[in-house]
Amino acid sequence: MISIDLQGRNVLVTGGSGGLGRAMSEMFAAAGARVAVHYHQGQKEAEEAVGAIGEAGGMARAFPADLSDPAAAGHLVENVESALGSLDVLVNNAGMDGRRALVGSDDPAAWEKVLHVDLLGPYYCARAAIPSMEKNGRGVIVNVTSVHEFIPWEGYSAYTSAKAGLSMFTKTLAQETAGRGIRVVAVAPGAIRTPINEAVWNDPALLRDLDQKISMGRLGKPEEIARAVVFLASDLASYITGTTLAVDGGMLIYPDFRHGG
Repeated sequence: MISIDLQGRNVLVTGGSGGLGRAMSEMFAAAGARVAVHYHQGQKEAEEAVGAIGEAGGMARAFPADLSDPAAAGHLVENVESALGSLDVLVNNAGMDGRRALVGSDDPAAWEKVLHVDLLGPYYCARAAIPSMEKNGRGVIVNVTSVHEFIPWEGYSAYTSAKAGLSMFTKTLAQETAGRGIRVVAVAPGAIRTPINEAVWNDPALLRDLDQKISMGRLGKPEEIARAVVFLASDLASYITGTTLAVDGGMLIYPDFRHGG
């Protein structure tokens, strides 16, 4: 029997209090890791996640930070290391897609905000985490991108640009740190049933249209993304770095082409 054992590992999940982040936080704790649940504004949700992990026999603490601020991101990593003793795994999950707007009729400040959260935030956190990981001789950074690192999405050019940039940052950082015992990987979720897209999966017509874009014909579950992230952070994935694992139910294999081009 093969199982994932993260006993003794300290994990920071950014945006760890809701949706995908909470599923990741809970699964890391179930694998034995001590979990730092980061939040920006959702203190109540973060405390609920920490409470649920504790009730299940795990260990977690909540940490606030605005990751679009480089100083705040640095302090977050410092606080986690101080509280837990080290940082073994960083999951850059916090993100936003922003408001839909075509280029030319959009707001540059809003465009930049998405990049600050989705691309610069992971950079700030990774930059702060690497020295500790290097000193310990090991570490894993998991960047959560999206199928939209590959697929354009009209009206969301900031989001797609940030996720594509995060993909190349993953590869470049993996190249830079491979000789220092640090692995850097990315997970690209497809359409996942989370509160952020509840309006879609609660509308039969919109859900039917979305399901047709997915080869497996259904939305994914948060725990399906969490399992992939925990696997990549574990020693079972010890020879994997510098690549993106798409967890998308086959969205990227273009199901419309099953019946010819």
